Amino acid sequence: MSRTVDPGVVARIVADVYQLCLPDNSGTLADYIPELAAVQPDSFALCLATADGQVYGTGDLDTEFTIQSISKPFTYALALADRGTATVDARIDVEPSGEAFNEISLDPVTERPRNPMINAGAITAAALITGHDPEERFERIRRCYSRFAGRELRMNEAVYASEARTGFRNRAIGYMLRSFGIIDSDPDEAVDRYFRQCSIDVTCHDLALMAATLANNGRNPVTRERALTTDLTERVLSVMTTCGMYNAAGDWVTTVGMPAKSGVGGGIVAVLPGQIGIAVYSPRLDAHGNSVRGVAACRELSRRLELHFLHVTRAARTAIRARYSVAEVPSRLRRTTEEIALLTEHGHRARVFELHGDLLFAGAESAVRSIEEQAGELAALVVDLRRVGEVSAIAVQMIDALESELAAVGVRVALVDPDAKLGHTASSLDPDDPQGRVFIDRDTATEWCEDIVLERYRPADEQVCTSITIEDHPALAALEPDDRSQLAKEFEVRTFARGEVIARRGSARSGLYLLLEGRVRITFEGSDGRTHRLVSVSAGMSFGEIPMLVGTPFVNEARAETPVRVAVLSPARFDELTAKAPQLKLALLERLAAGAYAQMDAAVRSIAVRGGDY
Repeated sequence: MSRTVDPGVVARIVADVYQLCLPDNSGTLADYIPELAAVQPDSFALCLATADGQVYGTGDLDTEFTIQSISKPFTYALALADRGTATVDARIDVEPSGEAFNEISLDPVTERPRNPMINAGAITAAALITGHDPEERFERIRRCYSRFAGRELRMNEAVYASEARTGFRNRAIGYMLRSFGIIDSDPDEAVDRYFRQCSIDVTCHDLALMAATLANNGRNPVTRERALTTDLTERVLSVMTTCGMYNAAGDWVTTVGMPAKSGVGGGIVAVLPGQIGIAVYSPRLDAHGNSVRGVAACRELSRRLELHFLHVTRAARTAIRARYSVAEVPSRLRRTTEEIALLTEHGHRARVFELHGDLLFAGAESAVRSIEEQAGELAALVVDLRRVGEVSAIAVQMIDALESELAAVGVRVALVDPDAKLGHTASSLDPDDPQGRVFIDRDTATEWCEDIVLERYRPADEQVCTSITIEDHPALAALEPDDRSQLAKEFEVRTFARGEVIARRGSARSGLYLLLEGRVRITFEGSDGRTHRLVSVSAGMSFGEIPMLVGTPFVNEARAETPVRVAVLSPARFDELTAKAPQLKLALLERLAAGAYAQMDAAVRSIAVRGGDY
């Protein structure tokens, strides 16, 4: 049965590689084992499993086939665990042979099998498995494979019988090993155990998880069961790197660049430590005994996903530094009470993902997958790349594809990418542009997200306040009409052009400012020497309260973001209110204190989550 698992950016790449390799019908079946010659020759499956257990696959993922020589690294791992490296090294070398996998030969100097990936080394490894009797020794091998796969695997009786009936060459290897003292037990029993391990049925999905377990330092990423210790995992992967593809190992390392193992049943596993495991099943083999489509698919995946192990400059790690909604961490634009209520209710639909480190395949895949999982409830998304170092070509491709994917379902996307690490040097204002917006700082991008949420969820009959009179300003609105009119006369209306400084840092108190129209940005100097926004205020809000009340100079700068109209209560008029109209001054101070508290609360919440990061 064919099936496709987990649609998404990576899944589409896997499916594309599958379609690219599918037409290749070259190669032949392994006809020296009768049961292998009877399989469906055009069956094909491709599966990728990440080191944290995410699986992407397409094709005949549930088709069972025998593991054959892919069993060798796993039995070698069990032999190392049973006997220790010194004992195993005394019986099996770890050097590439340069010969066919079933060569009847030993190293002429050491008189040992050259490595555990050829038949002579694999039969020796099978002979080293401990147990009370042959049945227990094989059962321990079967359980070992099952731990790697995350499910109970079984032996294919028909294939075992076929191998046992025709395996004269392997029996010859067994007797050669016994004659040289490499194995000191019954060679027929060791060879029979080898036949049995090669006859265990697996699927491409199983092999992908077995490879991912090796990628995850020997722990199954799905079941979390420990299948092999970390140090022995490194040992096994090292031997797979140099010996896993027989006399084609050099070409494999050059063009694919991952530890790997093939089997004449048509399977191939490849491992990128710390990142992914790849499995391919296609039974037509090349002259080396490797799957034709399997080799081609691994080469293509390695090229597209930049998986060659010599390309990785740093250890793979999670790319997501932090994630939060605009309800949890608002922008520094002060919002009205109504807007705050809307953002509290619907702010979870706009989220910010901060990335860090080198953005290679594994980190990009993890980040894209996390975002895709939330796509159904998003209205807007910000991806912050300021802390990202190296960005691989596949990471750029995946994030670009993610932007297009989200745009297609109505999610607006923005990047915080001042250094154009993704190559987006311009910011489109077209809301339908799949490349989205590009901002130089996260705070402005967060404000953009808030505007999208408000635009989508604001009631149709709610009026957006853009210009008000002095009497309608919230600082005066709660007063009695006569008091409001009397107090309004104490203010002077002034206008400022966009970019004009209203109050400089360090200047003496110059008045209480009630904003009637436009927006004002309050800024401060950061430890990085740059100017940052503390808060922006708009019509219906105020600033300058603290210098007026305490008598201290301005500690921040106030500058017009847009053309601005403000009502200003001068210091002299403010001081006169104490004697002239103390009740009006008290009422005004109460309203100003409430607004100042709301501003401080938003700033504290922002700093608490961002850790002081501007």
